[in-house]
Amino acid sequence: MDEMIYLAMTGARQTEYAQTINSNNLANVSTTGFRADLHSFSSIPIDGPGVDTRVNAVVDSYGTDLSQGVIMTTGRDLDVAVRGDGFLAVQASDGTEAYTRAGDLRVAAGGLLTTGSGHLVIGDGGPVAIPPNSSLLIGNDGTISVQPIGQGPETLAIVDRIKLVKPEQGQLEKGSDGLLHMIDGSEADADAQVGLTSGSLERSNVNVAKTLVNMIELARQYEMQINVIKSSEENADAAATMMRLG
Repeated sequence: MDEMIYLAMTGARQTEYAQTINSNNLANVSTTGFRADLHSFSSIPIDGPGVDTRVNAVVDSYGTDLSQGVIMTTGRDLDVAVRGDGFLAVQASDGTEAYTRAGDLRVAAGGLLTTGSGHLVIGDGGPVAIPPNSSLLIGNDGTISVQPIGQGPETLAIVDRIKLVKPEQGQLEKGSDGLLHMIDGSEADADAQVGLTSGSLERSNVNVAKTLVNMIELARQYEMQINVIKSSEENADAAATMMRLG
């Protein structure tokens, strides 16, 4: 009886973990540039003495869905969307270089260019700094040009270029900060083939309908595993009653 309870308990715990991943995807359906996390169930035999009949259901996280989301036009000068494959280089909270598809850029205090979540955008020589200006333009190749305050359009000057990269998908993994990092800890090389679309943003690539259906399936699966635990308890009580009668 304890074997049945243990298996059902393990399955319920793993289903909760899968539901956490699924719920996180659904919560970020409106997050700019968000990449959905993927998971799957696998059967793992239990090692140890006794008959090899018990198998645990274990959730495996097998990476991130890097497919492109829907591009929407915003008309905002600081909004950019990566065309095709590729990423913007940003500085993670620990100072290392990381990558994102979120192009909702901002000019923070001190003129530093950041994403909407506050990560510094990396340029040719480190974090991008924007001088005071009356207008700003981000080119298709990531070049940032500004018109100085009090100057005419003919004084448009290039101040930096956003680092755009396109590493192989197998070289990237998503960190707990939501950013993509090189698995080996290195920094990806800039790729001139990666382009931007100004005045646009890429939405999350989460499939809402599929995620909702998956949430319902996981909830039913969890309920089934809890019912197995309850049935085991009822069977144990019934067996104990029969022994007392004997």
